[in-house]
Amino acid sequence: MSRKSLLSLLFVASFASACALYAQEGGLQQQVAQLKESMAKNKQALAQYTWVETVTISLKGQEKKQQHFQVQNGPDGKPQKTSLDPAPAAAQPQDSGGRGGRLRQRVVEKKKEEYEDYAEQMKALAQQYVPPDKDLIQAAYAKGNISMEPGPGGLKLVIHNYVKPGDSMTLTINKEQKQLESIQIASYMDGPSDGMNLTVRFDRLPDGTNHVSSTTVEGVSKQLTVATQNANYQKR
Repeated sequence: MSRKSLLSLLFVASFASACALYAQEGGLQQQVAQLKESMAKNKQALAQYTWVETVTISLKGQEKKQQHFQVQNGPDGKPQKTSLDPAPAAAQPQDSGGRGGRLRQRVVEKKKEEYEDYAEQMKALAQQYVPPDKDLIQAAYAKGNISMEPGPGGLKLVIHNYVKPGDSMTLTINKEQKQLESIQIASYMDGPSDGMNLTVRFDRLPDGTNHVSSTTVEGVSKQLTVATQNANYQKR
């Protein structure tokens, strides 16, 4: 092959590569814009609804606590919750079997407080990811931290360094409906060794409003799981 032919071939390959990159960037920009628009519309639509949230806390696969809330989004767009559970009965004095029994009881109560406190920290971290924030998504796009991947029936947007350095959030989008189907998040609590995995599923109401149907938050090191189910959506 002559030098001229080789240069021509390299030029064509480079041009094709540049065109493909431009098309991908254009498609990514369009998908980010559509996602932001869809989330804004859903946020407005969900403001008309109330729903019931069921939260189940499990430790090493064993259910430890379940809570029920009536939920609605407040003026600031954040969920406002009212407990649907009866007030806990006053603790009755028990025969703990002397000093050793009282010590064991205190140890049990301390462990309960620890896992409940950790569960609250997990839920607080999860709320930084769900629902996704359009401004954080735009900031991630501006920094080049979003990539696009094809998927069955839709596509995936993969975001790195969304809330914490080194975290990742994968949003699966239904291409036809232009709405979220699921989110997978890999993050951490105090440090990378204290991992937290979050799975979010979405569903549609009869009027087309997209909403979170379930979330599962796993604290890997503590073997603690917080599962949330949302149901009984009613217009206010």
